[in-house]
Amino acid sequence: MLVTAYFAIIVLLAVCVGLELTARRFTPPQSATAVANPVFRQFQKIFLRAYLLALWADWLQGPYLYKLYRHYSFLESQIAILYVCGLASCVLFAPFSDWLLQALGRRQTCLLFCVSYSACCLTKLSRDYFVLIVGRILGGLSISLLTTTFEAWYVHRHVEVHDFPKEWIPSTFGKAATWNHGLAVAAGLVANLLAEWLHLGPVAPFLLAVPCLACCGWVILTDWGKEEAEGGPEGDKQTLLLGSPNGGVACLSTTGRFSRSCSEGLRCLLLDRRVLLLGGVQAMFESVLYIFVFLWTPVLDPHGPPLGIVFSCLMAASMIGSLLYRLATSSRYHLQPGHVLCLAVLMAFFSFFMLTFSTAPGQPRPHESFLAFLLLELACGLYFPAVSFLQGRVIPEDKRSGVLAWFRLPLHLLACLGLLALHGEVSGTGGGEGGGGTRHMFGGCAVMMLAALMAVVSLFTLGRNDTDLRLEGSRGEGEM
Repeated sequence: MLVTAYFAIIVLLAVCVGLELTARRFTPPQSATAVANPVFRQFQKIFLRAYLLALWADWLQGPYLYKLYRHYSFLESQIAILYVCGLASCVLFAPFSDWLLQALGRRQTCLLFCVSYSACCLTKLSRDYFVLIVGRILGGLSISLLTTTFEAWYVHRHVEVHDFPKEWIPSTFGKAATWNHGLAVAAGLVANLLAEWLHLGPVAPFLLAVPCLACCGWVILTDWGKEEAEGGPEGDKQTLLLGSPNGGVACLSTTGRFSRSCSEGLRCLLLDRRVLLLGGVQAMFESVLYIFVFLWTPVLDPHGPPLGIVFSCLMAASMIGSLLYRLATSSRYHLQPGHVLCLAVLMAFFSFFMLTFSTAPGQPRPHESFLAFLLLELACGLYFPAVSFLQGRVIPEDKRSGVLAWFRLPLHLLACLGLLALHGEVSGTGGGEGGGGTRHMFGGCAVMMLAALMAVVSLFTLGRNDTDLRLEGSRGEGEM
């Protein structure tokens, strides 16, 4: 596995470079006006400087999380509970993060992210199970903040303060997505360097994340503070302080807005079958990804691969999928996002189907499992831009936050139930590592992918002539 991992990362990175160069030839560049505007470019740079540091700190924690818990001699069933705590806290803190945006302000909430995620990383120094559970809860809060607050700050400043065109927003987040893939690959290499080459142990990448988060906080305090001062007093100030005379009324107003958003989102979900089917696809596909995140390390680690390099291979495969999506939907190939989504779900099904055979008790085939994991990450690279496009088309913008909140509920619930089922099987039957628990879980994931595939087919059978589900340049080209 050692040689396989190093050979794979070289090949995958070479493919990434080739596809990136090809994609640039066939995909249109971002708005020339946005590129030429020096004020916008400076604003974009200020945002990306902090946001990419936050993403980098997050990715550093990916390769060795499971390995760290095993290093502390916890059982697989105990580790499953730790993962469930992280997922459950994501669900619980999702509405709380929206409230924090109103109560503290956008910039202050981003600073809170830096503090909470640093505390989460520092808990990894402890071998105490309760402290590690607290760390997972803090991690759930931090992930909820990362996925909402940075984007909220940027969009508010972009539209309300600078009055830049909304059409320029994808330019910034497109850059962030491109950098995000590169950061994920690099994080695996750096984590491997610290944990294995320098023999600092699996806790080292978590400790490196702390100064990165400190740098992120410093950029937010200085660059973002200067940007807000130049933007005027109306920029990002919020009056919802808990100690203010109107704080209670304001908090009730925020709660009311969230409740109204959820009720409108549920109504949209129930009345529009396209939205319901898309939510079902997202819940099933993304919930099994959480189970995959838990299982890939115990499947491969007994065979001695460098986990950081393996992680980089997985992220490079995801990057290849994203680049293939850009090529497939370009003006040269005219493939529809719906077709790409079907392909992604089908690939994920085959990946889990392969894993049910490669993880058979007593007959593990790690090379086949590694290949299946790469196929799954390739499917993820195709899936996320495709589903994002379809969400933008079928979910009304004013109801999107409420609908997506309902999407996340079954997603996390299914993931938690899957991990709890694995915990029960490991505890009760001695499954899991070397047993049948892992194989049964992969079999269940394959069944869910088959159900997701049926939902995708139903979605595009329902909207065969629906122009909302097609790319702009292909609306008159016939059926899906």
